Order: sequence, then C-alpha cells, then structure tokens
Amino acid sequence: MPKALITGAARGIGAATARALADGGWDLVLFDHCADNAALSYSLATEADLHAVANTTGGTAVIGDVRSLADLRNAVDTAGTLDAAIGVAGVLSGGAPLWEITDEAFDTQIDVNLRGVANLARAAVPAILDRPAPRSGRFVATGSAIALKATPRLAAYAASKAGVVGLVRSLAADLGNTGVTANVVEPGTTNTSLLAPSQAVYELSDPSELVEQHIHQRVLDPSEIAATIAWLCSPAAQSITGAVIPVDGGFSAR
Repeated sequence: MPKALITGAARGIGAATARALADGGWDLVLFDHCADNAALSYSLATEADLHAVANTTGGTAVIGDVRSLADLRNAVDTAGTLDAAIGVAGVLSGGAPLWEITDEAFDTQIDVNLRGVANLARAAVPAILDRPAPRSGRFVATGSAIALKATPRLAAYAASKAGVVGLVRSLAADLGNTGVTANVVEPGTTNTSLLAPSQAVYELSDPSELVEQHIHQRVLDPSEIAATIAWLCSPAAQSITGAVIPVDGGFSAR
C-alpha cells in the first residue's frame, strides 16, 4: 500500500485530497497545525477537524506547524516509509496594498505558504528517495491562480504562491531521472476557509462576485482540486514533472 503525507489535511483541499487518495488505496499521514494565528482574520482548523478526517480515511493524524522543519521530519518519521508528499497548507491575509502590509501578515504568508512547502520537500524527499529503484514517488504542492494574474491587495499571498512555482520546478530539476516527480496545482476560487477572507479583501457580499473573471463562473469544490492531485500521484502521471496545472475554472486563461 503506498503511503502519502498531506499537510493542511484537516479541511478544505487537504481533507478532500485525503479522501481521494484513501479511496485509491493510499495509507495516509495527515498533518495540520490545529491552532489559530493572530495575523489572520479567520479561524484555522481544529484538532477535532483533523481527527474527523483521520477517522473517515483511516489515516494517522499528526499535529504540527509547516514552518517547523522538525515538525515535518517528525511526521515523516511517523510515516516510516513514504511514496508521496502533498503540500496543501496555506493561509491568506489581504486587503492592503504592498506598502501597507504589516510585517506579521507578510511573514506569516511567506512562511506558511512558501517556506512550508520547502520544509515539506526537505523533510519528505529523502524518505521518498529511500524507496528502491525504479521509483514512482510524487511531490505535489498547491499554488494559486492568483499568482498568475495581476491581483490587487494580495501581494504577499501572490508572492508566496509564485514562489511555490519556482521552488517546485527547481525541485523537479533536482530530482532529475530519480523517478520522483514534482508538480504544482493552481486552484482558482474554491469553497474553502480562504473564501471568506478573499471576499473581505474586496468587500464582496457574495462569493459569486469572485468568479466573474472565471470562464466557468462558479466557485470550485475542493474535490475538483483533489482529483487532479490524486491523478498526479497515480502511475498515469509518471511523465509529468515540473508542471504547473491550473484547476481554476478558466481564470488564468483570461
């Protein structure tokens, strides 16, 4: 049975990815911080959320912070062996132009969204490479379609997600012909905990207003993003690496 480590697994895209992989026969280690952050305007997932996902998927819950390399190495040790690492943990704080962003809000988004993915790679890739050749390991991170567009009042978030693209593409090159792939999935506006703060940035009363620039003018379901992540972890995606795959309802096409 293949084994995957998923960050941000307690809800949203992370939880949907856990369900999709569990349905495909994967053994899971489910990682989340389960604590609020003063730099954010919304509540983060709870321990109860994480354990609920673990109960429905048969996964092992591990509480930790993606900003801590030691916490992620502990999660890898809990896994024992590893075939895939999936970085979904992410936060959003916007509303101000770049020159007015507080240090706390800027640092939190860069540290969670970008450094968190780097820490996952540094902790998990050695374990994936420990698998005997020929390998079929996977590293997948979630970026954001916002990183591909000129979007006001979200500079720190956009920068962190654009950084994920450069990081993972370089990781793919580092992995070379090891048999381990590294890719980015770019979600559009999705029904997760980031939806409300995204609305607040632009003082919108209805989430439908966020998707006016999408070809498919609807909010995406987390399961749609999870399906692409699960496919990237499948044998069918063995030849795809260093790719950035938009699952954004056509937002980046406009």
